Amino acid sequence: GPKTVNELAAGLPVSRPAVSQHLKVLLDAGLVNAKPEGTRRVYTVSNAGFLKLNIWLDQFWDAEQLGSSGN
Repeated sequence: GPKTVNELAAGLPVSRPAVSQHLKVLLDAGLVNAKPEGTRRVYTVSNAGFLKLNIWLDQFWDAEQLGSSGN
């Protein structure tokens, strides 16, 4: 479910700033969404972003399957 940087960092062996930096990369890639709530941001997984990632990865899976079908 939705989590703040502090909530995410509490369960990880990395610093809060490191989690924040990783979330920015994921946000820029469209894999998470951020919603401002007061002085903090709440992050959620972007279903649309992961759908795009899945479609992108499928092209490699399909290519691998096509290449191995002749063996």
